[in-house]
Amino acid sequence: IIERFVSLQTSRVAPPTLLEEAMTVSRQSVPPPDVVNKLAMNSALGEVLATGFRELSANPKASDEDLRSCLEGKGREVAARLQRYLAALATIASAAPLLGLLGTVVGMIEIFGAQMGDGAIGGGAAGSNPVQLAQGISIALYNTAFGLMVAIPALIFWRYFRARVDAYLLTMELASEQLFRHLIRIRG
Repeated sequence: IIERFVSLQTSRVAPPTLLEEAMTVSRQSVPPPDVVNKLAMNSALGEVLATGFRELSANPKASDEDLRSCLEGKGREVAARLQRYLAALATIASAAPLLGLLGTVVGMIEIFGAQMGDGAIGGGAAGSNPVQLAQGISIALYNTAFGLMVAIPALIFWRYFRARVDAYLLTMELASEQLFRHLIRIRG
């Protein structure tokens, strides 16, 4: 969760003014390689934009399909990096309550097994103490509580990060489309 908070900061993924700055620098032609490299190092969106500039610089006669394909490929690569660890977080959120329940069931089996005593129904030393039974059940339920204490925050943060990544992907897709049209104008 902490790693995703750090990695999914807006300044690291999609700075708000980056597209405008990139288009301003490239008003007439593709910027020089050092500017493109600096753009690529800026953020995830910068990587996508720099890929478009590099493709047009390397192949000035690139077709529209080639430019679009280049941008989409880099976008998919960046999207995969943004989604890193989200599957693990979702797995923790869904598995933790089940593990807690498993611990509770095993504890209940042990408690009821211990309550049987020496085989006497209602007459054994352990079988005659309902306070011990209630305490044992209470302790066994801690497993479920701990499972839920792990699962609920994991689920909340998974949904939060999932929505954040989706918003970033939409921003990058729209920016890529604007850059694509800009690159076509530059190409002439």
